[in-house]
Amino acid sequence: MRVSANGLGIEVDDQGLPDGEPLLLIMGLGMQLVAWPQELVQELVSRGFRVLRLDNRDAGLSQGFDALGVPNLALAGLRYGLHLPVKAPYGIADMAADAVGVLDALGIARAHVCGASLGGMIALHLAARHPQRVKSLTLMMTTSGARKLPQPSMRVRGALLGRPDGRDTDAVVAHLRQLLAVIGSPAYPADPQRQQAALLASVQRAWRPAGTARQLLAVLADGDRTPLLPLIQAPTQIIHGDADPLVPPAAGQDLAARIAGARLDLVPGMGHDLPLQLLPRFAELIAANARR
Repeated sequence: MRVSANGLGIEVDDQGLPDGEPLLLIMGLGMQLVAWPQELVQELVSRGFRVLRLDNRDAGLSQGFDALGVPNLALAGLRYGLHLPVKAPYGIADMAADAVGVLDALGIARAHVCGASLGGMIALHLAARHPQRVKSLTLMMTTSGARKLPQPSMRVRGALLGRPDGRDTDAVVAHLRQLLAVIGSPAYPADPQRQQAALLASVQRAWRPAGTARQLLAVLADGDRTPLLPLIQAPTQIIHGDADPLVPPAAGQDLAARIAGARLDLVPGMGHDLPLQLLPRFAELIAANARR
């Protein structure tokens, strides 16, 4: 369903009992709500949650900003590297305000929040800027953006910024499969048929690379979120893979050290994805943190 949130049309998926504990799942860069596996949703629903997934602005079926054009990411990256200001048409704080708008549209005063990657950055803003709306906070494979933290290798950056060999669906799916091969979990290789089906369904639902570029520009413009961390009041669970090549594990350790009372689960052999074998573990960590 589409709701009006923060003045935008935002696509939302709502599963579980209406009177269940609201849990908002926020996905990462260019990713759609369907990137949260249905198996994880079912695990969470079985634990009493009303699970809400949303397409962030400029992704999936939510409202886009194509009129703003495609940003020059090379120039933005250069400015970021030189410690110069980076301008973006919208910021991560705006995306957090979208999430608040979704809760408003659904009549939810407070929710548990879980964000992955860019979704974790959005969740950080949400918990710090709107603490009265967040019951508990789970941050998966994300970062404060502190400059001292280790960065991904050039190979990983190249995979992230690469483009498909063509515009047809098969080329896009092949491109995404190659990206996941670089950033995925070495100890939990994906089932090829399941991965192919999921990627095909995702691309057929929406493929919006220009929106992904604008989201990435928002990340560069956001810079260091460390000043937000002392503002977080909600019980916080950090989940990070010790083999994450895109957001190295030091980022998760840094968050755990800087957020009061935070707990860290550093998962052996996990990369920058959501392996099927680990979904029950994730669900139980989210539920245990919610009980805090």
